[in-house]
Amino acid sequence: MFNNKHDNLRGLLVVVLVVGLLSGFAGGIIAGNISSGLISQIFKSWPQLHGNVGKIGSQNQNLNGAAGQNAATGDPIVDAVKKVRPSVVSVIISKDLPVYNNTTNPFGDIFNFPGFQIQFPQQQQQNQNSGQTEKKEIGGGTGFIVSSDGTILTNKHVVADTTAEYTVITNDGKKYPAKILGTDPFDDLAVLKIDAKNLPVVNLGDSSKLEVGQTVIAIGNALSEFPNTVTRGIISGIGREVTAGDPLGGSESLKGVIQTDAAINPGNSGGPLISLNGEVIGVNTATSQQGQNISFAIPINSAKKVVDSVKKYGKIVRPYLGIRYTPITADIAKENNLSVDYGVIILRGTGKTDLAVIPGSPADKAGLLENDIILEIDGKKIDNKDNDLSSIIGQHQPGDTVTLKVLSKGQEKTISVKLEEYKNN
Repeated sequence: MFNNKHDNLRGLLVVVLVVGLLSGFAGGIIAGNISSGLISQIFKSWPQLHGNVGKIGSQNQNLNGAAGQNAATGDPIVDAVKKVRPSVVSVIISKDLPVYNNTTNPFGDIFNFPGFQIQFPQQQQQNQNSGQTEKKEIGGGTGFIVSSDGTILTNKHVVADTTAEYTVITNDGKKYPAKILGTDPFDDLAVLKIDAKNLPVVNLGDSSKLEVGQTVIAIGNALSEFPNTVTRGIISGIGREVTAGDPLGGSESLKGVIQTDAAINPGNSGGPLISLNGEVIGVNTATSQQGQNISFAIPINSAKKVVDSVKKYGKIVRPYLGIRYTPITADIAKENNLSVDYGVIILRGTGKTDLAVIPGSPADKAGLLENDIILEIDGKKIDNKDNDLSSIIGQHQPGDTVTLKVLSKGQEKTISVKLEEYKNN
């Protein structure tokens, strides 16, 4: 049905592996992202090197003199912040870095200007790695407590460095070493654990009930220097799709995210986006470097399943189908002479190894083929809006069997597929 001339379809390929993502999030490893048009390189308040990050402990303590005073003030924003702030934490990133031997400039500071420093040849020779290392704080992010025994939700990119150590500073200034319980292989979410008890816990809201124009509040460790920073805005959009890039050259597709004009800065990553009721309705994740007041948060209904998975299994578990696909729209159907204008078509990616059906996957075992069009799952028509393929899969657990209505070589047929757990090897 399709051949190599259909490069226009392959250029739109957005999913490598269909896995069970959360509440409409894009499924799988991204082969070729469809950008929203607003974003080219946005991402996530990626942990930057901030020279003053070491000040965070004392700042936390200075900010919290009234942390326990939760009496209502009559101001809905103040009251909402009082409810949530005790459960917001700062996540500090530390690494063992080389120690360098430095010499003193014999000319004092006469040649030192802002942003420019002359280093003489003798200095250059002596400014070498001493062979020793010391632990330094190199950046930070934010998280919030979701269970009183120290379970914390944050962004995956905050704890992405596997060679780093992570410390959580709670709202009362106490420091705890943090263990990573799980990172989502596809969404920008991670769950941490600290050894503590009787911690204040946030109330999780329902992100499916959000309205454009609704007032929201972001709380976070802005610039990794200013913990408990509060900003206010509105929900600017719901169900956005963006491609987020990080300074290391990576990228990730985020689908179904909340757009807000509340300021989200480096260090705010992983912090809560809250409603005026004091309920967390999103996880602050990305901001645009091109526009003003354009930021994004992962809906809390997506994050709830990540937290529940870690509590139940001790890790983040994803159901897995194992195909690459592109959604079919009316324009795509017309351009490619398709007999249907909905569903998803199974296509290979641009790389030689980017097969349409992953060998050994549940889809492969069930007999799905390249160019097959999946029309329905368990009787639900795939419209790529309310009934997105990955979000429907995400409602299941590994071991569940789903029934697919498939258009294969011009004939409709029904295929049963037993989902498996995705292995993040």
